[in-house]
Amino acid sequence: MRAARPRLALHTLALLALATPLAAQQAADALAPEGAGGAESASEFGPLSDAARAALETKAEGRPVEAEDWMIAAAHPLAVEAGAEVLRAGGSAADAMIAAQTVLGLVEPQSSGLGGGAFLVWYDAEEGAVTTLDGRETAPLDASPTYFQDDEGEPLEFYDAVVGGRSVGTPGTPALMQAAHDRWGTAEWSGLFDRAIALAEDGFIVSPRLATLVADDEDRLGRFGPTADYFYPDGAPLEAGATLTNADYAATLRALAEDGADAFYTGEIAADIVETVQGAEGNPGLLSDTDLALYEVIERPAVCVPYRAHEVCGMGPPSSGALTVGQILGTLDSFELSGEGPTSAETWRLVSDASRLAFADRGRYMADIDFVPMPLEGLVAGDYLKTRAEQIKGRDRALDTAEPGMPDWDHATLWGDDASIEFPSTSHISIVDAEGNALSMTTTIENGFGSRLFVRGFLLNNELTDFSFATHEDGRPIANRVEPGKRPRSSMAPTIVMQDGAPALVIGSPGGSRIIGYVAQGVMNVLDFGMDVQQAVAAPHALNRFGTTDLEAGTELEGLATPLSKMGFDTEVRDLNSGLHAIRVTESGLLGGADPRREGIAIGE
Repeated sequence: MRAARPRLALHTLALLALATPLAAQQAADALAPEGAGGAESASEFGPLSDAARAALETKAEGRPVEAEDWMIAAAHPLAVEAGAEVLRAGGSAADAMIAAQTVLGLVEPQSSGLGGGAFLVWYDAEEGAVTTLDGRETAPLDASPTYFQDDEGEPLEFYDAVVGGRSVGTPGTPALMQAAHDRWGTAEWSGLFDRAIALAEDGFIVSPRLATLVADDEDRLGRFGPTADYFYPDGAPLEAGATLTNADYAATLRALAEDGADAFYTGEIAADIVETVQGAEGNPGLLSDTDLALYEVIERPAVCVPYRAHEVCGMGPPSSGALTVGQILGTLDSFELSGEGPTSAETWRLVSDASRLAFADRGRYMADIDFVPMPLEGLVAGDYLKTRAEQIKGRDRALDTAEPGMPDWDHATLWGDDASIEFPSTSHISIVDAEGNALSMTTTIENGFGSRLFVRGFLLNNELTDFSFATHEDGRPIANRVEPGKRPRSSMAPTIVMQDGAPALVIGSPGGSRIIGYVAQGVMNVLDFGMDVQQAVAAPHALNRFGTTDLEAGTELEGLATPLSKMGFDTEVRDLNSGLHAIRVTESGLLGGADPRREGIAIGE
């Protein structure tokens, strides 16, 4: 039966490149291979520390983890343990991120790793300021706007573009780790790789979630020899509970530990990446040694939007995350939600239409600001968001249509509407260290298992398929089209919520374009509905992007389908597999929460 599903996906996704945003993204969502996988017991991960076992029990009981000095929350207990060791030894949040990220790339390789990219939001306690690092992948310098079109100028079938070398952008994660350490690291660089190297050499336990995802993707993962050899030893998918080693990954990490990120972007590792991409059978790519050698992390100003006497700060373009989260919350700031409550149909009428309006702007205006002009400030200006709120105020029904607005900008009618696709295969790390620094980082290789190309012990991304395959819409150029060196638009929304100049909430999630709704709802759950941080990340989801309000299956929000339908919304009850990891900062200490839909935990002391 496993072989039938990928063929169905290929047939369906053949239609997506020319589809509307709603049809394209929802068809992709229905076929995305990233499933839920909350841990049933500590035994699924092998030997764990007492702190990790206690954290799993606390999460199962629905309570936040409490701490006084530091906290880390991430998507796998082994990664959280690695970061906790660094924090316990006095390392910074940047140091702990490196330890956690390198373990995540080993134990949940489908979601993130050295072959991908990330966005990082940082609060510096000494300076009292928020900044961001852009570690997003870049398009090859030899790529053109028609990179994802065939000889007749028609967009490629989606998975024909994804699987292989064509979809691989220049990885940014190793350079981002180096940049973060150069700025904010206090621990010795080389020692931050020790835990991941030991796990790669000695072996780690394959979790049920990883085993399920590997089994479900056999037709694509099995196309390339090195990938198949790792994930299908002896021709069979990895089994839950098996011990898996990765000597090649350990060797790559040793090179990084000894020589820094340069070991990845030049020399033998870089040469092997280029050879793998350009030599991918059936779908070679254009990534070159020049692309790798020229890659740079960019420090960018945070995008901050007022909400309920707080500032919600996040990653600006090329991410659409902070802008769209900010637009949703900034529009809702004109309404009182606390009285309606988190299960009210009226609450979700307001949220749904505020989200539809924000996603309409996202589809038209948001892309890599280094390549296309954008109304960055105009999109989140208070006066503009008030005009968006006026569109949904005083109504008892859904908006008939949600159209892009006209923010304050000279070129507001320039761009066409984008219908690019995003899959929900990503991960998130939240950290607060003993000095009061805070880090929120969302990290990804895009589709589950990325391009399916495996080199030097890690998977390469398929991030370039986040670009629009079409170059124009109704005669207008699309802002998020492919261009040489450009970074594809993302929905990743690592967020730090500030209050009185200091962090109050550190939060983020995987989930493709649903990341935006998950993060916005997480912030609302804390600031509007008074939930503790574990309640906030575990609460049932409802969200809307392109017209349909998705309601999380098996939760009390299923009951909103009828009242929302009567209000004029299309609704769909479905699984909504977020992976929120959050830390609440209070006067009395830190509270950590980890999404029960995934394997993660929070540890703090």
